[in-house]
Amino acid sequence: MPDFSLERAAGGVVAGIDEAGRGPLAGPVVAAAVVLTIATLPRKLSRMIDDSKALTPAQREAIFDRLPAHAIIGVGAASAAEIDRVNILVATLRAMTRAYAALCRRGVRPSLVLIDGDKAPGLDCPCRTVVGGDATSLSIAAASIVAKVTRDRIMSRLDLRYPCFGWARNAGYGTPEHREALYQVGITRHHRTSFSPVDNILSQNTFFLDEMPHLADHARPCAHRESCRINISPSIASSSATASRS
Repeated sequence: MPDFSLERAAGGVVAGIDEAGRGPLAGPVVAAAVVLTIATLPRKLSRMIDDSKALTPAQREAIFDRLPAHAIIGVGAASAAEIDRVNILVATLRAMTRAYAALCRRGVRPSLVLIDGDKAPGLDCPCRTVVGGDATSLSIAAASIVAKVTRDRIMSRLDLRYPCFGWARNAGYGTPEHREALYQVGITRHHRTSFSPVDNILSQNTFFLDEMPHLADHARPCAHRESCRINISPSIASSSATASRS
């Protein structure tokens, strides 16, 4: 179980930073920076805080809702488009930097930032990476919960627009349900086109519906409309290209 040992040993104001969503095929990567007010943190709540992966969704939600009364929190993110432009590692570090900046805008200037993992963003304060930090540091564990719940809520909202991918259930990860929908329906602007199997689908004549509305009748059935991509057979795409040049 994580505890406050690293924070106490460091002294001063210590923040924990963690991320959620490096591996999914869709959606942003989200990071959180958390400074716990240990003097007011109820013992029961501190014992509930753990690595987000070790908690149930209901446990994470309960902790998330209670944390703001006993912590200062900043959140940052990088979109799927940004992930594709710069790669997932750089995008994750940018999300962490934005979470730290959001924390500072709350009037907090940490004397040390504990970061889960072995890579740290370039911040204007001392940083210490902690491999397995979400199972070691209470502040990092709290950040992991904030990042995870924030991202899950984002994916649940997107699920209302794109229900066929099951994002409210799989948070954009490559589950069988999600992968099958990719092949049957196509790709949205929230998918990471640099990730497999999304990039494989892109090589199979995939188009934006709003770029080629005259092909909509040939699209596979789709539960969503806005900013959606569709798969079109090569023969149809070829004949359309010929017609557009004539």
